[in-house]
Amino acid sequence: MTNEHLHFMRRAIFLAREGKAKGNGAFGAVIVKNNKIIAEGHNVVTENKDCTQHAELSVIQKACNALDSKTLKGCTLYTSCIPCMMCLGASYWAKIEAIYYGASAKDAKDFGFIYTNMYYAYSEENRTKEFNLIQLLRDEAIAVWTE
Repeated sequence: MTNEHLHFMRRAIFLAREGKAKGNGAFGAVIVKNNKIIAEGHNVVTENKDCTQHAELSVIQKACNALDSKTLKGCTLYTSCIPCMMCLGASYWAKIEAIYYGASAKDAKDFGFIYTNMYYAYSEENRTKEFNLIQLLRDEAIAVWTE
């Protein structure tokens, strides 16, 4: 794994801590294009009283605005936890090329962040292939939930 991937993933994990400190969900995300951060943020569901403002969806919206584009071709998403169905769907429509994630769906479930049954029923192998998911720094990502 290159230092760039580790750097951007650690930034997403840092943002998860920041979100948790503000009373939001402990999830962070960063969108990168050409080794440059285009958008970053954390879950703001509680802060904004908006159940759709997961870290990934929030940064996808910010990145589209920053690039003045409805797609994010050539971009990579780094997220502290594997995206839920809503965020995976948004990543698909945004045409994000790869998603690096820290904690898995099973990890999230073990810590009380439960995805839909449909999510768990879909083959992890198929999901990984379809969305180009790559796990990175799992233990560091999970640590945010236990601090």
